[in-house]
Amino acid sequence: MTAEEKRNIRRQALPNGLLVLTEQMPHIRSVSIGIWLKTGSRHEELAANGISHFLEHMVFKGTRTRSAEDIARQIDALGGHMDAFTAKECTCFNAKVLDEHLPVALDVLSDLVLNPVFNEQDIARERGVILEEIKLDEDSPDYLVHEIFTQNFWKGHSLGLPILGTRQTVRRFDRSLVLDAYARNFLPGNLIVSAAGNLEHDHFVDLVAQKFQHLPAGSNGFHDSVPAVSTAITLSQKKLEQVQICVGVPAHPIAHPRRYATYLLNVILGGGMSSRLFQNIRERQGLAYSIYSDLDLYRDTGCLSVYAGTSPETALRVVDGIMDEFRALKNKPITEEELQRAKGQLKGSLMLSLESSNARMSNLARQEMYFDHFFGLDEITALIEAVTVRDLAELANEYFQTGRVSATVLGDLNGLSLSPERLAC
Repeated sequence: MTAEEKRNIRRQALPNGLLVLTEQMPHIRSVSIGIWLKTGSRHEELAANGISHFLEHMVFKGTRTRSAEDIARQIDALGGHMDAFTAKECTCFNAKVLDEHLPVALDVLSDLVLNPVFNEQDIARERGVILEEIKLDEDSPDYLVHEIFTQNFWKGHSLGLPILGTRQTVRRFDRSLVLDAYARNFLPGNLIVSAAGNLEHDHFVDLVAQKFQHLPAGSNGFHDSVPAVSTAITLSQKKLEQVQICVGVPAHPIAHPRRYATYLLNVILGGGMSSRLFQNIRERQGLAYSIYSDLDLYRDTGCLSVYAGTSPETALRVVDGIMDEFRALKNKPITEEELQRAKGQLKGSLMLSLESSNARMSNLARQEMYFDHFFGLDEITALIEAVTVRDLAELANEYFQTGRVSATVLGDLNGLSLSPERLAC
Protein backbone atom coordinates (compact mmCIF):
# COMPACT_ATOMS: atom_id res chain seq x y z
CA MET A 1 0.00 0.00 0.00
CA THR A 2 1.03 3.60 -0.50
CA ALA A 3 1.61 5.85 2.51
CA GLU A 4 -1.74 7.54 1.89
CA GLU A 5 -3.60 4.20 1.77
CA LYS A 6 -1.94 3.16 5.03
CA ARG A 7 -3.19 6.35 6.66
CA ASN A 8 -6.71 6.03 5.30
CA ILE A 9 -7.30 2.28 5.71
CA ARG A 10 -7.59 0.95 9.25
CA ARG A 11 -8.37 -2.44 10.78
CA GLN A 12 -9.32 -3.25 14.35
CA ALA A 13 -10.70 -6.31 16.12
CA LEU A 14 -13.07 -6.04 19.06
CA PRO A 15 -12.35 -8.32 22.07
CA ASN A 16 -15.12 -10.70 21.00
CA GLY A 17 -13.55 -11.25 17.56
CA LEU A 18 -15.66 -8.94 15.40
CA LEU A 19 -13.55 -7.06 12.83
CA VAL A 20 -13.97 -3.37 12.02
CA LEU A 21 -12.52 -2.00 8.77
CA THR A 22 -12.59 1.60 7.57
CA GLU A 23 -11.33 3.65 4.66
CA GLN A 24 -11.39 7.40 5.07
CA MET A 25 -12.42 9.33 1.94
CA PRO A 26 -12.42 12.97 3.10
CA HIS A 27 -13.18 14.41 -0.35
CA ILE A 28 -16.77 13.05 -0.43
CA ARG A 29 -19.89 13.59 1.71
CA SER A 30 -21.20 10.02 1.85
CA VAL A 31 -20.51 7.05 4.11
CA SER A 32 -21.25 3.43 3.22
CA ILE A 33 -21.54 0.82 5.96
CA GLY A 34 -21.65 -2.94 5.52
CA ILE A 35 -22.27 -5.69 8.04
CA TRP A 36 -20.84 -8.84 6.47
CA LEU A 37 -21.26 -12.48 7.40
CA LYS A 38 -18.40 -14.68 6.23
CA THR A 39 -20.89 -17.41 5.31
CA GLY A 40 -23.35 -17.85 2.48
CA SER A 41 -25.33 -20.49 0.64
CA ARG A 42 -22.44 -22.94 0.30
CA HIS A 43 -22.46 -23.43 4.07
CA GLU A 44 -26.02 -24.73 4.12
CA GLU A 45 -27.27 -28.28 4.56
CA LEU A 46 -29.11 -29.67 1.54
CA ALA A 47 -32.44 -29.74 3.41
CA ALA A 48 -32.03 -26.07 4.39
CA ASN A 49 -30.86 -24.81 1.00
CA GLY A 50 -31.84 -21.15 0.68
CA ILE A 51 -31.98 -20.38 4.41
CA SER A 52 -29.18 -17.76 4.22
CA HIS A 53 -31.11 -15.81 1.60
CA PHE A 54 -34.32 -16.27 3.59
CA LEU A 55 -32.60 -14.83 6.70
CA GLU A 56 -31.42 -11.87 4.63
CA HIS A 57 -35.05 -11.09 3.85
CA MET A 58 -36.40 -11.79 7.33
CA VAL A 59 -34.22 -9.35 9.28
CA PHE A 60 -35.93 -6.50 7.41
CA LYS A 61 -39.36 -7.59 8.67
CA GLY A 62 -39.01 -5.93 12.06
CA THR A 63 -36.98 -5.78 15.26
CA ARG A 64 -37.86 -5.50 18.94
CA THR A 65 -38.12 -1.72 18.59
CA ARG A 66 -38.81 -1.08 14.88
CA SER A 67 -41.39 -2.39 12.45
CA ALA A 68 -40.46 -3.08 8.82
CA GLU A 69 -42.12 0.23 7.92
CA ASP A 70 -40.15 2.07 10.62
CA ILE A 71 -36.88 0.74 9.17
CA ALA A 72 -37.76 1.85 5.65
CA ARG A 73 -39.05 5.26 6.71
CA GLN A 74 -36.06 6.08 8.90
CA ILE A 75 -33.55 5.42 6.11
CA ASP A 76 -35.71 7.22 3.54
CA ALA A 77 -35.95 10.24 5.87
CA LEU A 78 -32.15 10.47 5.77
CA GLY A 79 -32.11 10.43 1.99
CA GLY A 80 -30.14 7.21 2.29
CA HIS A 81 -30.25 3.78 0.74
CA MET A 82 -30.29 0.38 2.44
CA ASP A 83 -29.91 -3.01 0.80
CA ALA A 84 -28.70 -6.57 1.33
CA PHE A 85 -27.55 -9.56 -0.71
CA THR A 86 -26.66 -13.20 -0.23
CA ALA A 87 -23.85 -14.84 -2.19
CA LYS A 88 -22.27 -18.27 -2.19
CA GLU A 89 -19.68 -17.39 0.46
CA CYS A 90 -20.98 -14.27 2.21
CA THR A 91 -24.03 -12.25 3.18
CA CYS A 92 -24.06 -8.45 3.42
CA PHE A 93 -26.41 -5.84 4.92
CA ASN A 94 -25.46 -2.33 3.85
CA ALA A 95 -26.49 1.32 3.94
CA LYS A 96 -25.27 4.51 2.28
CA VAL A 97 -26.02 7.91 3.82
CA LEU A 98 -24.63 11.42 4.17
CA ASP A 99 -21.70 11.50 6.58
CA GLU A 100 -23.70 13.44 9.19
CA HIS A 101 -26.19 10.56 9.42
CA LEU A 102 -23.62 7.84 10.13
CA PRO A 103 -24.69 7.17 13.77
CA VAL A 104 -28.37 6.82 12.85
CA ALA A 105 -27.64 4.57 9.87
CA LEU A 106 -25.45 2.27 11.97
CA ASP A 107 -28.13 2.20 14.67
CA VAL A 108 -30.78 1.05 12.17
CA LEU A 109 -28.49 -1.42 10.40
CA SER A 110 -27.20 -3.00 13.60
CA ASP A 111 -30.73 -3.17 15.03
CA LEU A 112 -32.07 -5.24 12.16
CA VAL A 113 -29.04 -7.56 12.28
CA LEU A 114 -28.97 -7.97 16.07
CA ASN A 115 -32.63 -7.78 17.10
CA PRO A 116 -34.89 -9.43 14.49
CA VAL A 117 -38.13 -10.86 15.87
CA PHE A 118 -38.84 -13.50 13.18
CA ASN A 119 -42.59 -13.34 13.53
CA GLU A 120 -44.39 -16.52 12.41
CA GLN A 121 -46.81 -14.59 10.18
CA ASP A 122 -43.92 -12.73 8.54
CA ILE A 123 -42.13 -16.04 7.90
CA ALA A 124 -45.24 -17.47 6.24
CA ARG A 125 -45.64 -14.38 4.04
CA GLU A 126 -41.96 -14.32 3.09
CA ARG A 127 -42.05 -17.95 2.00
CA GLY A 128 -44.57 -16.84 -0.61
CA VAL A 129 -42.36 -13.91 -1.65
CA ILE A 130 -39.30 -16.16 -2.13
CA LEU A 131 -41.32 -18.73 -4.05
CA GLU A 132 -42.38 -15.95 -6.44
CA GLU A 133 -38.73 -14.85 -6.72
CA ILE A 134 -37.77 -18.41 -7.68
CA LYS A 135 -40.49 -18.42 -10.37
CA LEU A 136 -39.23 -15.07 -11.65
CA ASP A 137 -35.71 -16.41 -12.05
CA GLU A 138 -36.97 -19.58 -13.73
CA ASP A 139 -38.65 -17.32 -16.30
CA SER A 140 -35.28 -15.66 -17.02
CA PRO A 141 -33.52 -17.94 -19.53
CA ASP A 142 -30.01 -16.51 -19.18
CA TYR A 143 -30.22 -16.87 -15.38
CA LEU A 144 -31.68 -20.37 -15.61
CA VAL A 145 -29.00 -21.76 -17.95
CA HIS A 146 -26.28 -20.52 -15.57
CA GLU A 147 -28.11 -22.09 -12.62
CA ILE A 148 -28.44 -25.46 -14.34
CA PHE A 149 -24.80 -25.29 -15.43
CA THR A 150 -23.60 -24.49 -11.88
CA GLN A 151 -25.66 -27.28 -10.31
CA ASN A 152 -24.11 -29.80 -12.67
CA PHE A 153 -20.59 -28.33 -12.60
CA TRP A 154 -20.34 -28.77 -8.81
CA LYS A 155 -22.83 -31.62 -8.68
CA GLY A 156 -23.48 -33.01 -5.22
CA HIS A 157 -21.75 -30.10 -3.44
CA SER A 158 -23.40 -27.20 -1.65
CA LEU A 159 -21.52 -24.73 -3.86
CA GLY A 160 -23.68 -25.90 -6.74
CA LEU A 161 -26.95 -25.32 -4.91
CA PRO A 162 -29.10 -22.27 -5.81
CA ILE A 163 -28.74 -19.28 -3.49
CA LEU A 164 -32.52 -18.85 -3.38
CA GLY A 165 -33.10 -22.49 -2.48
CA THR A 166 -35.72 -24.63 -4.18
CA ARG A 167 -39.49 -24.67 -3.94
CA GLN A 168 -39.25 -27.83 -1.83
CA THR A 169 -36.75 -26.43 0.70
CA VAL A 170 -38.33 -22.97 1.00
CA ARG A 171 -41.76 -24.44 1.72
CA ARG A 172 -40.27 -26.18 4.78
CA PHE A 173 -38.80 -23.04 6.36
CA ASP A 174 -40.34 -22.34 9.78
CA ARG A 175 -39.41 -20.27 12.82
CA SER A 176 -37.39 -23.06 14.43
CA LEU A 177 -35.18 -23.47 11.35
CA VAL A 178 -34.79 -19.69 10.99
CA LEU A 179 -33.76 -19.27 14.64
CA ASP A 180 -31.27 -22.14 14.39
CA ALA A 181 -29.63 -20.71 11.26
CA TYR A 182 -29.49 -17.25 12.81
CA ALA A 183 -27.82 -18.58 15.98
CA ARG A 184 -25.17 -20.44 13.96
CA ASN A 185 -24.31 -17.61 11.57
CA PHE A 186 -24.68 -14.28 13.40
CA LEU A 187 -21.64 -14.62 15.67
CA PRO A 188 -18.82 -12.09 16.25
CA GLY A 189 -16.13 -14.33 14.78
CA ASN A 190 -18.20 -14.56 11.62
CA LEU A 191 -18.82 -10.80 11.30
CA ILE A 192 -17.03 -7.92 9.61
CA VAL A 193 -18.28 -4.34 9.86
CA SER A 194 -16.72 -2.24 7.12
CA ALA A 195 -17.22 1.41 6.25
CA ALA A 196 -15.84 3.84 3.70
CA GLY A 197 -16.38 7.54 3.16
CA ASN A 198 -16.07 10.73 5.13
CA LEU A 199 -15.64 9.20 8.59
CA GLU A 200 -13.10 8.96 11.40
CA HIS A 201 -11.89 5.47 12.29
CA ASP A 202 -11.78 5.66 16.08
CA HIS A 203 -15.22 7.27 16.26
CA PHE A 204 -16.67 4.56 14.01
CA VAL A 205 -15.06 1.78 16.09
CA ASP A 206 -16.63 3.30 19.22
CA LEU A 207 -20.06 3.31 17.55
CA VAL A 208 -19.67 -0.32 16.44
CA ALA A 209 -18.46 -1.39 19.89
CA GLN A 210 -21.52 0.17 21.51
CA LYS A 211 -23.73 -2.04 19.35
CA PHE A 212 -21.76 -5.29 19.20
CA GLN A 213 -19.41 -5.58 22.18
CA HIS A 214 -22.05 -7.31 24.33
CA LEU A 215 -22.03 -10.36 22.04
CA PRO A 216 -20.08 -13.29 23.52
CA ALA A 217 -17.09 -14.46 21.48
CA GLY A 218 -17.87 -17.23 19.04
CA SER A 219 -17.58 -18.37 15.45
CA ASN A 220 -19.63 -20.81 13.42
CA GLY A 221 -16.89 -23.43 13.10
CA PHE A 222 -17.88 -24.32 9.53
CA HIS A 223 -15.22 -26.08 7.50
CA ASP A 224 -15.69 -26.01 3.74
CA SER A 225 -15.17 -29.23 1.83
CA VAL A 226 -13.40 -28.71 -1.49
CA PRO A 227 -15.90 -29.32 -4.32
CA ALA A 228 -15.00 -31.71 -7.11
CA VAL A 229 -15.81 -30.61 -10.64
CA SER A 230 -18.23 -32.88 -12.46
CA THR A 231 -17.66 -32.60 -16.20
CA ALA A 232 -21.07 -32.92 -17.79
CA ILE A 233 -23.10 -32.18 -20.90
CA THR A 234 -26.63 -31.17 -19.93
CA LEU A 235 -29.41 -30.70 -22.46
CA SER A 236 -32.53 -29.15 -20.95
CA GLN A 237 -35.78 -28.80 -22.86
CA LYS A 238 -37.77 -25.55 -22.40
CA LYS A 239 -40.06 -23.73 -24.80
CA LEU A 240 -38.00 -20.65 -25.70
CA GLU A 241 -37.37 -18.56 -28.78
CA GLN A 242 -33.60 -18.83 -28.31
CA VAL A 243 -31.26 -21.60 -27.24
CA GLN A 244 -29.24 -20.64 -24.18
CA ILE A 245 -25.67 -21.97 -24.03
CA CYS A 246 -23.19 -22.12 -21.16
CA VAL A 247 -19.75 -23.71 -21.65
CA GLY A 248 -17.12 -23.69 -18.91
CA VAL A 249 -13.91 -25.09 -17.47
CA PRO A 250 -12.41 -25.26 -13.96
CA ALA A 251 -10.35 -22.23 -12.91
CA HIS A 252 -8.05 -21.32 -10.04
CA PRO A 253 -9.50 -20.10 -6.70
CA ILE A 254 -9.90 -16.39 -6.00
CA ALA A 255 -6.65 -15.95 -4.04
CA HIS A 256 -4.44 -18.00 -6.38
CA PRO A 257 -1.09 -16.35 -7.25
CA ARG A 258 -2.00 -16.45 -10.95
CA ARG A 259 -5.39 -14.79 -10.52
CA TYR A 260 -4.42 -11.72 -12.55
CA ALA A 261 -3.46 -13.91 -15.48
CA THR A 262 -6.91 -15.50 -15.17
CA TYR A 263 -8.58 -12.06 -15.17
CA LEU A 264 -6.67 -11.06 -18.31
CA LEU A 265 -7.43 -14.35 -20.07
CA ASN A 266 -11.12 -13.73 -19.37
CA VAL A 267 -10.91 -10.17 -20.75
CA ILE A 268 -9.29 -11.40 -23.97
CA LEU A 269 -11.70 -14.31 -24.39
CA GLY A 270 -15.03 -12.58 -23.77
CA GLY A 271 -14.70 -9.63 -21.43
CA GLY A 272 -15.90 -6.81 -23.67
CA MET A 273 -16.78 -5.59 -27.12
CA SER A 274 -13.22 -6.05 -28.38
CA SER A 275 -12.95 -9.60 -27.03
CA ARG A 276 -12.41 -12.55 -29.32
CA LEU A 277 -15.82 -14.09 -28.70
CA PHE A 278 -17.71 -10.84 -29.29
CA GLN A 279 -15.78 -9.95 -32.42
CA ASN A 280 -15.80 -13.42 -34.00
CA ILE A 281 -19.23 -14.82 -33.09
CA ARG A 282 -21.32 -11.64 -32.98
CA GLU A 283 -19.60 -9.11 -35.22
CA ARG A 284 -18.11 -11.33 -37.95
CA GLN A 285 -20.59 -14.23 -38.03
CA GLY A 286 -23.73 -12.58 -36.62
CA LEU A 287 -24.67 -15.70 -34.67
CA ALA A 288 -25.56 -14.12 -31.31
CA TYR A 289 -26.64 -10.82 -29.83
CA SER A 290 -25.31 -11.60 -26.34
CA ILE A 291 -22.06 -13.51 -25.84
CA TYR A 292 -19.50 -13.09 -23.11
CA SER A 293 -17.20 -14.96 -20.73
CA ASP A 294 -17.27 -14.66 -16.97
CA LEU A 295 -15.42 -15.81 -13.86
CA ASP A 296 -16.91 -17.36 -10.72
CA LEU A 297 -14.03 -17.63 -8.26
CA TYR A 298 -14.30 -18.93 -4.69
CA ARG A 299 -12.06 -19.83 -1.76
CA ASP A 300 -11.04 -23.22 -3.08
CA THR A 301 -12.23 -23.51 -6.67
CA GLY A 302 -13.35 -21.52 -9.68
CA CYS A 303 -14.97 -21.60 -13.09
CA LEU A 304 -14.36 -19.74 -16.35
CA SER A 305 -17.55 -19.91 -18.40
CA VAL A 306 -18.97 -18.59 -21.66
CA TYR A 307 -22.62 -17.65 -22.19
CA ALA A 308 -24.39 -17.18 -25.51
CA GLY A 309 -27.99 -16.93 -26.70
CA THR A 310 -28.74 -17.93 -30.28
CA SER A 311 -31.33 -19.56 -32.51
CA PRO A 312 -31.82 -23.36 -32.44
CA GLU A 313 -30.49 -23.63 -35.99
CA THR A 314 -27.15 -22.01 -35.12
CA ALA A 315 -26.62 -23.41 -31.60
CA LEU A 316 -24.00 -25.97 -32.60
CA ARG A 317 -22.17 -23.41 -34.74
CA VAL A 318 -21.92 -21.17 -31.67
CA VAL A 319 -20.60 -24.07 -29.55
CA ASP A 320 -18.05 -24.78 -32.28
CA GLY A 321 -17.07 -21.08 -32.31
CA ILE A 322 -16.53 -21.09 -28.56
CA MET A 323 -14.37 -24.20 -28.77
CA ASP A 324 -12.39 -22.64 -31.63
CA GLU A 325 -11.54 -19.72 -29.34
CA PHE A 326 -10.50 -22.10 -26.53
CA ARG A 327 -8.16 -23.91 -28.90
CA ALA A 328 -6.82 -20.68 -30.40
CA LEU A 329 -5.83 -19.38 -26.96
CA LYS A 330 -3.87 -22.61 -26.45
CA ASN A 331 -2.25 -22.93 -29.85
CA LYS A 332 -1.73 -19.36 -31.12
CA PRO A 333 0.29 -16.95 -28.98
CA ILE A 334 -1.58 -13.88 -27.75
CA THR A 335 0.06 -10.81 -29.22
CA GLU A 336 1.74 -8.25 -27.02
CA GLU A 337 -0.64 -5.59 -28.39
CA GLU A 338 -3.68 -7.69 -27.39
CA LEU A 339 -2.24 -8.23 -23.91
CA GLN A 340 -1.57 -4.52 -23.41
CA ARG A 341 -5.12 -3.69 -24.50
CA ALA A 342 -6.49 -6.23 -22.01
CA LYS A 343 -4.32 -4.79 -19.23
CA GLY A 344 -5.60 -1.31 -19.96
CA GLN A 345 -9.20 -2.53 -19.91
CA LEU A 346 -8.74 -4.43 -16.64
CA LYS A 347 -6.97 -1.57 -14.87
CA GLY A 348 -9.48 0.98 -16.10
CA SER A 349 -12.52 -1.03 -15.04
CA LEU A 350 -10.94 -1.63 -11.64
CA MET A 351 -10.20 2.05 -11.05
CA LEU A 352 -13.66 3.16 -12.19
CA SER A 353 -15.37 0.51 -10.06
CA LEU A 354 -13.76 1.90 -6.89
CA GLU A 355 -14.90 5.50 -7.22
CA SER A 356 -17.87 5.20 -4.83
CA SER A 357 -17.88 4.78 -1.06
CA ASN A 358 -20.04 1.67 -1.41
CA ALA A 359 -17.52 -0.01 -3.71
CA ARG A 360 -14.66 0.88 -1.36
CA MET A 361 -16.59 -0.52 1.60
CA SER A 362 -17.18 -3.79 -0.26
CA ASN A 363 -13.56 -3.96 -1.40
CA LEU A 364 -12.35 -3.70 2.21
CA ALA A 365 -14.51 -6.60 3.37
CA ARG A 366 -13.79 -8.86 0.41
CA GLN A 367 -10.03 -8.40 0.66
CA GLU A 368 -10.21 -9.21 4.38
CA MET A 369 -12.26 -12.35 3.75
CA TYR A 370 -10.13 -13.74 0.94
CA PHE A 371 -6.62 -12.37 1.43
CA ASP A 372 -6.15 -11.27 5.06
CA HIS A 373 -4.28 -8.39 3.44
CA PHE A 374 -5.26 -5.17 1.72
CA PHE A 375 -3.86 -4.75 -1.80
CA GLY A 376 -3.67 -1.09 -2.77
CA LEU A 377 -4.32 0.08 -6.32
CA ASP A 378 -0.62 0.54 -7.08
CA GLU A 379 0.10 -2.99 -5.87
CA ILE A 380 -2.73 -4.45 -7.97
CA THR A 381 -1.61 -2.47 -11.02
CA ALA A 382 1.92 -3.84 -10.64
CA LEU A 383 0.59 -7.41 -10.42
CA ILE A 384 -1.46 -6.88 -13.58
CA GLU A 385 1.52 -5.40 -15.42
CA ALA A 386 3.71 -8.36 -14.40
CA VAL A 387 1.60 -10.84 -16.42
CA THR A 388 3.30 -11.94 -19.66
CA VAL A 389 2.21 -13.49 -22.94
CA ARG A 390 3.88 -16.70 -21.78
CA ASP A 391 1.86 -16.69 -18.55
CA LEU A 392 -1.37 -16.56 -20.53
CA ALA A 393 -0.26 -19.33 -22.88
CA GLU A 394 0.57 -21.58 -19.94
CA LEU A 395 -2.75 -20.79 -18.28
CA ALA A 396 -4.74 -21.44 -21.45
CA ASN A 397 -3.08 -24.84 -21.83
CA GLU A 398 -3.90 -25.59 -18.20
CA TYR A 399 -7.56 -24.52 -18.42
CA PHE A 400 -8.62 -25.71 -21.89
CA GLN A 401 -8.15 -29.46 -21.89
CA THR A 402 -10.17 -32.21 -23.47
CA GLY A 403 -12.31 -33.87 -20.83
CA ARG A 404 -12.48 -30.75 -18.64
CA VAL A 405 -15.11 -28.81 -20.60
CA SER A 406 -18.70 -28.78 -19.32
CA ALA A 407 -21.71 -27.51 -21.25
CA THR A 408 -25.38 -26.78 -20.66
CA VAL A 409 -27.84 -26.09 -23.48
CA LEU A 410 -31.35 -24.89 -22.64
CA GLY A 411 -34.22 -24.28 -25.03
CA ASP A 412 -36.49 -25.82 -27.62
CA LEU A 413 -33.86 -28.36 -28.63
CA ASN A 414 -35.90 -30.34 -31.20
CA GLY A 415 -33.52 -33.30 -31.23
CA LEU A 416 -30.31 -31.31 -30.84
CA SER A 417 -27.44 -33.39 -29.45
CA LEU A 418 -23.99 -32.42 -28.22
CA SER A 419 -21.24 -35.02 -28.16
CA PRO A 420 -18.12 -34.95 -25.95
CA GLU A 421 -16.02 -34.97 -29.12
CA ARG A 422 -17.44 -31.57 -30.02
CA LEU A 423 -15.97 -30.19 -26.75
CA ALA A 424 -12.47 -31.51 -27.39
CA CYS A 425 -9.64 -29.03 -26.97
